[in-house]
Amino acid sequence: MRTPLIALLSGVLAGLLFAGTASAGVVERSGPVPTGKKAQTDNPIYRTGKLELKECQEQPVISKDLDSARVYLEFLMECLDESWEYQFSKAKLPFSKPSFETISRAGRPTACGKFPKGAQAIYCERNKKITFLLNPGILSRPSELLLFEVMAHEYGHHVQQLSGILGAADRKYNSEKALLAEIRKIELQAECLSGAFIGSVWQSLGRRESDFDYVLDSAYDTVSHGKAVNIAYWLRRGFDQESPGACNTFSAPASKVA
Repeated sequence: MRTPLIALLSGVLAGLLFAGTASAGVVERSGPVPTGKKAQTDNPIYRTGKLELKECQEQPVISKDLDSARVYLEFLMECLDESWEYQFSKAKLPFSKPSFETISRAGRPTACGKFPKGAQAIYCERNKKITFLLNPGILSRPSELLLFEVMAHEYGHHVQQLSGILGAADRKYNSEKALLAEIRKIELQAECLSGAFIGSVWQSLGRRESDFDYVLDSAYDTVSHGKAVNIAYWLRRGFDQESPGACNTFSAPASKVA
């Protein structure tokens, strides 16, 4: 039985549901970061074109070996840092790298509360940190694209944080339904940003098309991430266009963010 690729809970969900409406945090500003609804619907990051980084070397991962998986993710983080730093410079927005750690069990404390059961990784906007759970399920399939996609997804939340998209979502909601609708847009956008990065470096990975198809097929319906068909839609849309401009879920038809 496959361990689900798309975790039921994410860093954004942890921040908004478990820790209450958290502050967006302090951003070291060297230029204007958009605020309000415009930050989500007309963000400068959408107008930066294709991601420029075209090569990212995957490190070998040994099955069930935590250390090799951690090294793999650290090297991947360097690719993500380089790619998105350049994208933010094109958008004339300030950039800072996220921090990162791996853990071996759920329940560990983070700045957004305990690491939630059922999650593979979370991004905490309070301290801009990605925490990745390296458990037996994901370590048993190191040749799949799972480690890569999950990390790129969580980095997508960091992109949302730095560009003001998460800050625009930091407000009170009059119903759980409204909150979940907002979270779905955030999560589906992170899927698309993940797909854009994967697409931009795809040729350098030497992988088969079936590896990406496996990621698409692993999606499943959840109230927080949306329908499986929409998760696959946004992943593929980002992958094909290689640009954050493909990922404006906040202006998308309701049927695409359900």
